[in-house]
This record gives sequence, C-alpha cells and structure tokens, in this order.
Amino acid sequence: MAAAALCFRGFALSVSCFLLAVPLLMAQDPSNLSLEHYAKTCPNVEHVVRTEMECAVRDEPRNAALMLRLHFHDCFVQGCDGSVLLDDTATLIGEKQAEQNVNSLKGFELVDKIKEKLEAECPGTVSCADLLAIAARDATVLVGGPYWDVPVGRLDSKEASLDLANKDIPTPQQGLITLISKFWEKGLDATDMVALVGSHTIGFARCANFRERIYGDFEMTSKSNPASATYLSKLKEICPLDGGDDNISAMDSYTSSTFDNAYFETLIKGEGLLNSDQEMWSSIAGYSTADTVNKYWADPALFFKQFSDSMVKMGNITNPAGGEVRKSCRFVNT
Repeated sequence: MAAAALCFRGFALSVSCFLLAVPLLMAQDPSNLSLEHYAKTCPNVEHVVRTEMECAVRDEPRNAALMLRLHFHDCFVQGCDGSVLLDDTATLIGEKQAEQNVNSLKGFELVDKIKEKLEAECPGTVSCADLLAIAARDATVLVGGPYWDVPVGRLDSKEASLDLANKDIPTPQQGLITLISKFWEKGLDATDMVALVGSHTIGFARCANFRERIYGDFEMTSKSNPASATYLSKLKEICPLDGGDDNISAMDSYTSSTFDNAYFETLIKGEGLLNSDQEMWSSIAGYSTADTVNKYWADPALFFKQFSDSMVKMGNITNPAGGEVRKSCRFVNT
C-alpha cells in the first residue's frame, strides 16, 4: 500500500515547469552538461524519476540492474543519446535486435512510464538520455550502492545504429585485450572497466551467455574446490548443454539483490559467471586488472568511489551529432 501511495504521489506532482525550446538538431558538446540544466525548466525532474524507480525496485528488485544495463548499452553506441530506446520503423532500424540486446535488454516499459510522468510534469523538456542517466544512478542507490551527482543536458539522437551496437558493445565471450580496447575507444581506461563491470553485482545473465563458460574453463579457474563444484552443478542444472537459452542466473552468487563488492570475490575464487568477467582476474594479460579486482574486494569504499566517478565519465560520452528532446523515447519527433 505504501508503495502504491508513493507511486500515486509521483503521478500527482504539480506541473510547475516551463517548456524548454530545444532546436530540432544541434551539435552536442559534453562540456555543456551541468547539474543545473533543469533547475528552472524542470526542477522536479530528479524527484519524478526517483519516485518511479522506488516503485519499480520495490515491485521487482531486478529493475535496478535492468536500468543500469540500459544506460550502459546506450552510452556505448553513439554516446549517451537514447538511441538504444528507439523502436524499428519503416525508415529507421533500431539497436534492440543487436547481439547483446535481443532477448536480454529489458526495462523499456519502465522507461515509458517514467517518460510519461516527466512529460506530464515538464512537456518536451527532459531527454530520454538524461532519464536513463538519472534512473541508473537511482537504481544503484536503491539497492545499496553509491550516490553521485548526474550532469544533465544530453540530447536524444534522431538515429540509431544496429551495426555499431553489434560492433561496440562488449560480449561475454571476448578476451581481456579486446574488452580493454572497446572501453578505451570510449575514453574509458582499464580501471573504469573493472569498476563499471562491478555493476554485475546486481545483474543476471542468460544461459546462452554463460554456457560456454560453465562447460569450458570454469573448473580450471575455480580449481575444482568442493564449494565451487557444488555451485557449478547448480549452474549446469539451470543451463543444460542444449536448450534453456533464456534461463537466468545471478552474476553475483552471494548477494545478488544488493549493490556491494561481493561480486569481486567470485572472480578471485575463479567463479565468475561470464568469461569476459573472469578474464579480468584470470587472464595472463590481466596483471593490472587483477590488482584492481583485489583492491575493490578489499576496500568497498574504494570501489564505490571509483564506480561513481566512472559512471559520470561514461555518462559524459555524448553524441557529437546532437539531436532533440523526444516526446516518446521509442520514436523520433515528427
């Protein structure tokens, strides 16, 4: 009942914002992002997003991970521009059918709900890209993670790129050097990578994405200790050699509903669910990333601080082509 009341209050927020006139298309400079962008045009933006996220995470804690993943997949293609949210149309091919998005990227209905509330509060003012950035921060906080101030003022792209989504988004099967290079191309270093991948502490993975790992080198990296063998047996029940592609398992087998540093213990024990994650600890090229994993496991405050900094850094990747403020996150304005 309390959650329902909170949702209702979020819906009934008074309309006190002014309409922001945004050019149909203008170049975007990340230095234009600021904490004050909506101070006059939509001062309640963070309250609206937070209220809806509180409702969503109460109803289903996994919504926190879904929103974080949406923001990440958005920023890695053309910058943080809301392109991941676009549906296919007769004239536009979206990114939802990309290898790392199809059948696994979720949360679009929650985005629609938040956008509807923002449009009622401040019509035509808050971009979908900013919505994702704020929601990802709130998602993290609501499950025990760190808070950070989110610079805003992003524009929504009028285009999407299925090709770039397939090319730029890291995959679970890739090796460490490839992963580091993909982050480096986005202006993110190996320290940022380890911190950002730490968000898997609240994430779930599809069987199709970890089958190769559990029937591959899992026993070798976990050194076949009894506890790891039991865990592996459970994973194989969830994910058989054939079928069950959509079955899921938590990537943090210790505290999957809480944003903490326990995920790094799974890597140190050689029990990382995804090959790409375990590579940060076990790869012969991973002397630097392994040291970072150790530091984050030993010092949760250090992990929280770097995660916050890296989320801001990633969120500041903007689309230089500019864009608009969409009325619907699924379609460009007409």
